[in-house]
Amino acid sequence: MTTATSKTRSGAWSGYLFVLPYLLLFTVFLLAPLAYGFSLSFYRRELLSVVPPKLIGLANYSEALHDPYFWKALWATLRFVALCVPFTMLTALSLALGLNGLKGRLQTVLRAAVFVPTVLTISVAGILWRWFYNGEFGLFNAYLHYINIKPPWLTSTGMAMVSIALMTLWWTVGGPTVVLLAGLHNIPPQYMEAAEMDGAVGYRRFRYITLPLLKPVLLFVMVLNIIGSFQVFGQTFMITRGGPEMSTRSLVQYIYETAFNNYRMGYASALSWLLFLVIATFSAAQFRLMRER
Repeated sequence: MTTATSKTRSGAWSGYLFVLPYLLLFTVFLLAPLAYGFSLSFYRRELLSVVPPKLIGLANYSEALHDPYFWKALWATLRFVALCVPFTMLTALSLALGLNGLKGRLQTVLRAAVFVPTVLTISVAGILWRWFYNGEFGLFNAYLHYINIKPPWLTSTGMAMVSIALMTLWWTVGGPTVVLLAGLHNIPPQYMEAAEMDGAVGYRRFRYITLPLLKPVLLFVMVLNIIGSFQVFGQTFMITRGGPEMSTRSLVQYIYETAFNNYRMGYASALSWLLFLVIATFSAAQFRLMRER
């Protein structure tokens, strides 16, 4: 008994030794910065000031809740999430179902074509779509000119966010499509054969067989999509710089400008943690909703 117990303990210690390098890196590069950022949110910390940091408690959070620019940036972020997440999910699911119906090399080629835009960096994608949206020599208006339509893609407060959401859909839909396609491939064919024998085909098979079995993958993709959409920064920064009239300035962009343009690191840290609370709330609500259904 003693020998078996000692062997079990030695095996446990060897396991801890194997994961020790990862735990060290995880602590140094993730947990420690998170802890420092959280503590920084309770200080008045000016990046270029000679005045030492001063503990001010919840003053940064109180200022954020009374800051009209914070609420405007949060509203712009919520608009982007509301525009991007549903259309990305619907488009990715439609593409995955279409690709799943194809066989052989054709599926491989089309799957690669759908995934290719996600390989581009945001700087390349942003410059490309800024040219597409250009009102004078842009690609879209060059074709729409023949039917006398010239949309204000980036100059209208009502349309600028829609344009950014459209660009994001093109840029990011490949990832969710591939994940959903993998989920479709993992559905046992026996279920489909049994459903076909019972007369469940087309929409009925999708609703009662495919969709319930795909729910865990859908939840995974949707939560990641929501988190990524709340963290939008590159698209708005590269294409509109937050304009027109700050209608596309996301919360992450406001945090960036507060920290590195205004040098208010403590206040920017408080804004970051408020954004974390918003993301956590929406993610938890999504988990609860999907679990109940």
